[in-house]
Amino acid sequence: MSVSPATATAPGKTILLGEHAVVYGRPAIATPVWQTVASATVTPLAPDSGCVIVAEDLGETIRLHDGAADQPLALVTRLALAELGITQEPDWQITLQSTIPIASGLGSGAALSTALVRALFAQAGQIAEPQTVSRIVYESERIYHGTPSGIDNTVIAYGTPIWFVRGQPAEAFVPPVPFTLAIADSGIRSPTKETVGDVRRGWEAQPARHEALFDAIAAAVHAGRKAIAAGDLALLGALMDEDHALLAQLGVSSDPLERLVTAARAAGALGAKLSGGGRGGNVIALVTADCQVAVEHALLAASAVRVIGTTVTPVG
Repeated sequence: MSVSPATATAPGKTILLGEHAVVYGRPAIATPVWQTVASATVTPLAPDSGCVIVAEDLGETIRLHDGAADQPLALVTRLALAELGITQEPDWQITLQSTIPIASGLGSGAALSTALVRALFAQAGQIAEPQTVSRIVYESERIYHGTPSGIDNTVIAYGTPIWFVRGQPAEAFVPPVPFTLAIADSGIRSPTKETVGDVRRGWEAQPARHEALFDAIAAAVHAGRKAIAAGDLALLGALMDEDHALLAQLGVSSDPLERLVTAARAAGALGAKLSGGGRGGNVIALVTADCQVAVEHALLAASAVRVIGTTVTPVG
């Protein structure tokens, strides 16, 4: 094991198409957002200090032996140590930091956990394979989100765009032509667990209606994959608009998100939609070089607290 600090990072993420329906076995497309990241540093401590997790952005300090069973960061740490074969609590401090807004749909929880697992493996002198990281982080996602699909931990652990179907191996892909997203943070926190739970209750009350909506979302996702493969960004934008309308019918949009979507489209975006759990969080807009600045300004004028630009490129 290393006696020097070990550091690891993980990106945020955005769901391009297919959120919510992905929980019910339909496909989704997600991409990492490397413009906003979480980081973890593991520093050796004096003997008998124990393991301490310092989550600076959350204002939390967690002693591993005191951490509750359902505390996500403590759970991930225990699982990672078990995976590493470390049976005695190590004398380490794990310091976590993140530039990813919390409860915004950018995967802040999964990114923190991913960075944490990678740093623990690095400190132990082992390689953290993406599938192992994803499997461990998924357990924390169950605490954060209730019935997660697994898409957040997968795209963040692999750090590449993915085609995702719950229960199946993720397919990494690289688009043949680049495309750029403007990601607008509404500034409204919206825990995914709440919207996922509301959609589930709606599905239980009206299964036929919700299954039809999930099927329609799935059709848009399949068409979106073909549009990306063909480099047809105009069609991809139209499918994003279609997906947003279907998500609104599921009840996960809101007036603030609708204002952002409308502003982006009016400023020239090829398409715009909520991304993630909905109601708050963020909106993504597909932009070109000609309209990107105008769209970003329009989103800020429509009350976005920040706009992040990210380009998905052929070189990954």
